[in-house]
Amino acid sequence: MYSFRNDYSEGAHPKVLQRLIDTNLEQTCGYALDPLSDAARETVRRVCAAPEADVHFISGGTQTNLLTIAAFLRPYEAVIAPYTAHISLHEAGAIEATGHKVCAVETPDGKLTAEMVAEEGMDVDQEGFKALMEEQRARARKAREALGDLGWAGVEFGKDVPSTEFVGYDAAQVEGAKVVALVVENELAEAMMPGVEGIVVLDKTPFYAEMGGQVADHGTIFAAGVDFEVTDVQKNKGGKYMHYGKMAEGTLKVGDAVSARIDAGRRKAIMRAHTATHLLDKALRTVLGDHVHQAGSLVEEDYLRFDFTHFTAMTAEELSRVSQEVNRAILEGFAVEAKEMPIEEAKKTGAIALFSEKYGDVVRVVNVGGGYSVEFCGGTHLDNSAKAGLFHIESEFSVASGVRRIEAVTGKRALEEMNRFQDMLFQAAAALKVKPIDLKEKAGQMVAETRELRQTIEKLKAKEFVSEADQFLMSAKQVKGLRVFSMSRSGMSADDMRKMGDFLRDKDATVVALMASVNEEKITFLAVCGKEAVAKGVKAGDIIKTIAPICGGKGGGKPDSAMGGGSDLLKLDDALAALDDFVNEKVN
Repeated sequence: MYSFRNDYSEGAHPKVLQRLIDTNLEQTCGYALDPLSDAARETVRRVCAAPEADVHFISGGTQTNLLTIAAFLRPYEAVIAPYTAHISLHEAGAIEATGHKVCAVETPDGKLTAEMVAEEGMDVDQEGFKALMEEQRARARKAREALGDLGWAGVEFGKDVPSTEFVGYDAAQVEGAKVVALVVENELAEAMMPGVEGIVVLDKTPFYAEMGGQVADHGTIFAAGVDFEVTDVQKNKGGKYMHYGKMAEGTLKVGDAVSARIDAGRRKAIMRAHTATHLLDKALRTVLGDHVHQAGSLVEEDYLRFDFTHFTAMTAEELSRVSQEVNRAILEGFAVEAKEMPIEEAKKTGAIALFSEKYGDVVRVVNVGGGYSVEFCGGTHLDNSAKAGLFHIESEFSVASGVRRIEAVTGKRALEEMNRFQDMLFQAAAALKVKPIDLKEKAGQMVAETRELRQTIEKLKAKEFVSEADQFLMSAKQVKGLRVFSMSRSGMSADDMRKMGDFLRDKDATVVALMASVNEEKITFLAVCGKEAVAKGVKAGDIIKTIAPICGGKGGGKPDSAMGGGSDLLKLDDALAALDDFVNEKVN
C-alpha cells in the first residue's frame, strides 16, 4: 500500500513514484478496502503524471490527510499482506519514511524498492518495515489458529481457479502442471519465496488427497531451480487439491509450469495397507458372519486400522483364522481391478458400500480376485494382492458398544515385526540352550518344574510354620487363663503372617498373638485371638486399634483376626510390650 500526503509539491519526483507503483503493483492481487474517491484518484494521477490505467488502482481509502492506494505487495519471505508506506513529498526533495511510515519492500525479482529510492537520494527505514512485517505475520498466524484445522482450508479461491484433475491412479509423476493458485499466511498470493510454508494448487496432480480413511501422498512439486516439499494434501469442496508444504528452493509463481512427483515408495506402502484392508473386511465376514460391517478405517504406510460391528471380543482362534484367510488371499495373487461405473450398475455387482458415505451417480469399484472382494472405493490400490507381501494382526479391542477395532501391519512393517519376533525366539532358545523348534517343549518342562518347586516350598513353609508355632505357644505367657505372646520378624510377607496367624488361632482357642513384620522401614501388624480369648472380651480388632497408633499407624479388623501398619520403628518394642497390659485390662 502506498500513501501520498496532500501537501505534496506537484510534479516532485514523479519518476520514482511511478516506478514504485509500477514495480510493486505489477503482480499484485486485490484487497477489499473503502474505494478511493475520485478526488483521491485524480491527486495520485497528477503526482505520478500517469493515466489511471498505468497507476493500477485496486482500492483504497483516506486516513487523516493521507490518500491511500490499497494493494498487496510482495515483501520478503513472500508474505502477502497489506502494508502502508506513507511517502511524504517535501519541497526539498527528500522522502522521509520512519517508524510506521515504511516504504522498504522487496520486489519479486529480489531487488529492494529501497535501491530505487536511493537512486533519487531518498532514505528508507528498513528496520521499521521489518517490525511491521513481523506484526502482520503474528496477526495472520493468530487468525489461522483461531480457525483450527480449517485455517488454510477455508481460503476462497474463486471461480477463476479451476478444479484439479487427479491423475494419480495411473501416474506417480506429471509434467507440465500449471500453478493455478498459491496461499501464504491464509491469503491468496502471486508468489512463494524460499523457506515459506503455504499451499500450492495445480490444474492436475498425481498426489492423492486425504479422504476415505487413506492418508495423503507426500512428494515434491518442482521446476528448474524450484523445489516445494509436499507434506499433506487436502481436497476442498470445489475440487481443488491443496498441496501443503514448504518452499525448499527457489520462488514459485502463479502460472508457472511445474512437475509434480509423489514419494513412490510411500505410495506403495499405503496401497499395500489399503488392499489388505479390503481383504480383512472379507475375512471378517467369512469368519464372524455377514453382520460385520465397516465402521471406520485408517490407512497409512504399511499400517491399517479397521473398525467393524461385532457384539463381542474376538477369540484367539478367530483372530488366527482371520489372519490366515487374509494371508491366503495375498498368496493367491488375486488381480485387483478398479473401474468407474454408474452407481446402479455397481450395486448389481454386489459391491459393498459404506452407509455413512454419500455417493454420486458414478462410483469407483475395486474388485479383488474377480469377485472375491468387491467394494466402492476411491483410494489407491495394488494391481495384485500378492504385492501386499505379508499381513499381521497386532491388536483387537473395543472402541464403542458393539464396535471392535483391529490394528494390523503389512509389507515391510509386517516383515519387521516378524524379524523382531524371530530375534526374540532365537535369544530365548539360546538362553535355554535348545533349538528354536524345541523351545515350546522346553518352556512346558520349565513351567512344570517351577510349579513342582513352588509346591515343595509351600510344604516346607507349612512345616516351618508348625515348628515355629509350637515354639511360640511354648514360650507364651499365661495371662488370666490365656496364652499371650508377641514377636517380630524382618521381611515376612503379609500372606505368610496370615497363614501363621490362622494356624495359631486354630491350634489353641486360648491364644492371643501379636506379630510384626518390618519391610523397607514399614511395619505390618497382625493380631489373632482364639475363640476363648474372644469370649473373654479380648478381640484382635481392638488390639490393632490400640497397638498400631504407638508406632504412628492404624488398622483394624474382625474379633479373631485383624491387621494394621506403622512407620516408627523405634517404638516397635514398646508396641509389642503393650500387649500384656491390654489383655490384663480387657479380662479384668
